[in-house]
Amino acid sequence: MQQTIIGWDIGGAHLKAAQVNDNATVMAVYLQSCPLWEGLEYLQQAVNNILETLPPANYHHVITMTGELVDLFASRDEGVAQIIAAMQNYLSDDDLLIYTGQQGFLHASEVKQRHYPEIASANWLASASFSAQAVTHALFVDIGSTTTDILLCRNNSVIAQGLTDYQRLQSQELVYTGIVRTAVMAVSQSAFFKGQTIGLMAEYFATMADVYRLTDDLNEIHDKTDTADGKEKTPLASARRLSRMIGYDFKAEDLALWQQFALTLKSQQQQQIKTACQRQLSRVLTEENTYVIGAGIGRFLIKQIAADLDLPYKDFSDLFKAEFNDSQISIADCAPAVAVACLGMKIN
Repeated sequence: MQQTIIGWDIGGAHLKAAQVNDNATVMAVYLQSCPLWEGLEYLQQAVNNILETLPPANYHHVITMTGELVDLFASRDEGVAQIIAAMQNYLSDDDLLIYTGQQGFLHASEVKQRHYPEIASANWLASASFSAQAVTHALFVDIGSTTTDILLCRNNSVIAQGLTDYQRLQSQELVYTGIVRTAVMAVSQSAFFKGQTIGLMAEYFATMADVYRLTDDLNEIHDKTDTADGKEKTPLASARRLSRMIGYDFKAEDLALWQQFALTLKSQQQQQIKTACQRQLSRVLTEENTYVIGAGIGRFLIKQIAADLDLPYKDFSDLFKAEFNDSQISIADCAPAVAVACLGMKIN
C-alpha cells in the first residue's frame, strides 16, 4: 500500500503542511494563517482546515516547528511541550513523528524534556539537509515572511556554525528580516527620497508587505498578517502607510513617488541579505557548480542575489516531483514542511 506523509511546519504566524507520497512526489502544499501568540485554538483551527481538504487515507505525520518562540509560552521548553501535546490531540498519536534536528526523529510518545532544545526551531535544518542531499555544493537561502535562513552545504552536508537561534543570530545564518511581517523601521533607519537621504521614524507605521505590494513583488495570498494600521491591503493604502515613515503628507497622485521609495527600501533589505550570504560563502573556497538554492515566499530576492554573486540559481521546488498545479502556493513556499515529510518518510 502506498504510504502518504503529511509534513507540518508549525510557525508562530503560519501553519504550513505538505502531502508527500512514498515516491517523494508532492501531492499538495498548504498555507494557513495561525497567530499562535493569541492561543492554541488558532493552531487547532488551522490544522482542522487542512485536514478537511485531505482525501481519506492512512496518513503518517511528521512535525517541525518554530512556534515555541511566541510569547504565549513562558519558555521555549513549555512551547515545545504544549505544541507536541496539542498535535497529539489533533492527529493520530501512533503515527506522529517529531523532528529533532541532527538527532533525527522520535515518535511523539518518546519525546522527553531533554529533547526539547533539538526540537525547538529546527525547521531550517530540515530544508537545508534535504537540499544538501540533492545538490553537492550549495548556499541554501530561505526568505520567509519574518526571517531569513542562510546555510552552507558542502559535499552533500550542511556545515552550520550555529544550531540554536542565539548561535545562528551570532553567525548570521539567521537574519531576522522577512518580506511581510518585518517592520520597515527594522530594515532601515534612513532612505533616499526626492533626491536626498532622509531618516525614517522609529514607529510601527508600515511593514515590508507594504514595500513589496508597491514594487509588485508580493503575492497577496502570502500576506496573511494584519497591516500596521489595521486598514486595507491596497497599493494606495500601502503608500499612505509608507508616507508616515517620513512624515510626508500623502496624496494619491504621488503613487509613483512611493513606488520609487519602496524600491529603495527593497534594495536595502536585499543588500542586507546579500551581505549575510557573502559572509557564509567567505567561510570556504567556492566550489565549482555551487548553486544558490532559493526557498520561501521571498525567493524573488534570492534570484537577484544569486545573479549579483555570479552563482547559478536553483529553485527549491525543482528538487521535487509534483502532481499538483497551484499557481498561488508552491513547494518552495512551504519548504520545511515538504523537507521534513521527505526526511521522515525514511523512518516509517
